[in-house]
Amino acid sequence: NGAGIELARMVERHGILVMVHHLEVKYHLPAGLNELVSVSAEVVKMGRASFVFHQRVERGAELLVEADVTIALVDRSRMKPARMPAELEQALSK
Repeated sequence: NGAGIELARMVERHGILVMVHHLEVKYHLPAGLNELVSVSAEVVKMGRASFVFHQRVERGAELLVEADVTIALVDRSRMKPARMPAELEQALSK
């Protein structure tokens, strides 16, 4: 539930699936087992049927990993690209 978005309920209501289409990752530094890290995700691009998150994994001020994750929206019944519901677009724009 990022940024107050009930993503599971929203996609169920609109009959869409949320799928990772492309993932680009840069590993800068390793993390050890049981280390406390923070993860953030920010929407950096929105298309008609997709959006891109820029994610960061940090340990304090150290950047460990950054990734760009392209998420595709798919109509569950037809398994074809689905236009982004206005409700989701508004929630991601905040």
